[in-house]
Amino acid sequence: MTLWLASRSPRRHRLLREAGFDPVVLGGGIDDAGLVRGDVTPAAWVEALAWLKARWAGDVLSREGGRGVILAADTLCVVNGAPFGQPRDPADAARMLRAMRDAAHETLTGVCLLEPGSDTRLLFHDRARVHVGALTDAVIAAYAASGAWQGKAGGYNLAEVAAAGWPVTCEGDPATVMGLPMRRLVPLLRARGYTGGRCGPAGTL
Repeated sequence: MTLWLASRSPRRHRLLREAGFDPVVLGGGIDDAGLVRGDVTPAAWVEALAWLKARWAGDVLSREGGRGVILAADTLCVVNGAPFGQPRDPADAARMLRAMRDAAHETLTGVCLLEPGSDTRLLFHDRARVHVGALTDAVIAAYAASGAWQGKAGGYNLAEVAAAGWPVTCEGDPATVMGLPMRRLVPLLRARGYTGGRCGPAGTL
């Protein structure tokens, strides 16, 4: 049976492929930009969004008779207590990066594994701590103008900015910052028989 990835993020797809999996990507999904977080913790929020995305994919696959396991995720940065999702525009991306420089922030990724046609699920989150060193206004302005921040929680991809020479360090799983906590996720998938895009008989999560 198939491993379905309910995410349009090329980074999540790449992380799974690099770990030896071959997921089938489900396009579309919910638009969470207009959702209001309300009085819940960032951890609860990323788990809730992962669950909503998985449920959307589950509804689609149930109508089409799809089988397997759905994987959905959501990522959020927390800077001085404030949640940072995906920037709206270059000015918003620059604002986020200015708030992050010369300081540490947390990145949380919520994950949901769900069987189509069932409420059987596994829901969890992982967190990592990222320290960003001294970024000049010129570096931030050039990055914001480049558009590289688009679709990225907090406006950056850890691997990309590290490769570009930014002063960044990570405590925890770097993949959590990039959208999927692979250190926790890979054993969970393999324990259920996944070694690629197919698995054995369905079982409880």
